[in-house]
Amino acid sequence: MFRRCRDILLGVIAGGFATAALMLVGSAYGASEWARLLPFSQQNLMIMRQARSIIEMYYVDGSESPDEEKLFFGSMKGMVSAVDDPYTRYVEPEQLREESLEMEGEYGGLGMYIGARDGKLLVISPIEDTPADKAGVKPLDEIVKVDEKVVVGMDQNDVVKLLRGAPNTDVTVWFRRTGEDELLSFKLTREIINIKTVRLEMIDNVAYIKLNNFHHKTSAELADAIREAESNKSSGIVLDMRNNPGGLLNVAIDVASQFLDGGLVVSIKGRVNRFDDALYAEEGIATKLPVVVLINEGSASASEIVAGAIQDRKRGLLVGKKSYGKGSVQSLFNLPDNAGVYVTIARYTTPSGKVIDHKGLIPDYAIDGGPVIERSEDKQLKKALGVMKNVLLSPK
Repeated sequence: MFRRCRDILLGVIAGGFATAALMLVGSAYGASEWARLLPFSQQNLMIMRQARSIIEMYYVDGSESPDEEKLFFGSMKGMVSAVDDPYTRYVEPEQLREESLEMEGEYGGLGMYIGARDGKLLVISPIEDTPADKAGVKPLDEIVKVDEKVVVGMDQNDVVKLLRGAPNTDVTVWFRRTGEDELLSFKLTREIINIKTVRLEMIDNVAYIKLNNFHHKTSAELADAIREAESNKSSGIVLDMRNNPGGLLNVAIDVASQFLDGGLVVSIKGRVNRFDDALYAEEGIATKLPVVVLINEGSASASEIVAGAIQDRKRGLLVGKKSYGKGSVQSLFNLPDNAGVYVTIARYTTPSGKVIDHKGLIPDYAIDGGPVIERSEDKQLKKALGVMKNVLLSPK
């Protein structure tokens, strides 16, 4: 019976025989049960049908009008975007497949993470040693134009499609940067982005670990780096999470666990009680080495979870600039057509109860600057090494 009625409902939407079908199904179900099955009221469904008919009949380029799939995708995006949360979004099947590949650590593009805030599409962070990073793109740069197309007000997924393309092809991206009077133009060449999330370098006797993201391989790569640092008799660790846009929540817990000896990492509070949680660390492998964490305005989400836990648990000190302030948790709900909906299901707080969302983390030692290729010119890294030597390693 349900399948028969469902087929009738699809016929209503696709074929336009609304009145007769509604009466037919309405007789099979009670009015309240029928209303529960519909995504919208009968009146609004009729209005949607009318709007589609108007487009099909009068649109000047009728032969090029959107097909069923495009109309459906557009309506889904509009519905989901109506909640007015930049992180709650509908993702078409092909885009979801690309994002899944990205989480595995390799994809094609320019090498920058973007996000929406206050109606603007901003760079959260460039990925180290990628076209965007080499060209000088910075966190909080606003994307204004891609080639000849103005993208202000466009859907984030649509802008991502414009930025990505075949390797070795060029794209010109225009940015608005705070403090600059003119738009900045960068001609970038797309390439396959291979993301190695962890890099170790010994600076004097201190292990400098650059953590670029939180992907599936991150925790294992970090564990290897820490063991190598210990074998090199490191006196401490500078964990650099500047321009780290975050990633997977479970990986953030695994990363925090490597520096903590158990205890609370983050608390999660959602509208639905089953999403409420308190996530705890396991015993780590680097619990005895002093830690300084570098953060900046490009440090977001999972990196803020790790930095907040280290700061609150008195495990280490934060150096740099206030973090981005992305303190919400998204869950992917897969749909039958291989599309998906990312929904903000909760917000998180640090072990001491600090809310990070839209506020960010305040470093223990604030200093301007940012990552640069020449170590001698990196003021924030110099400060972190100084804090390690003069505060954490100095005789008490």
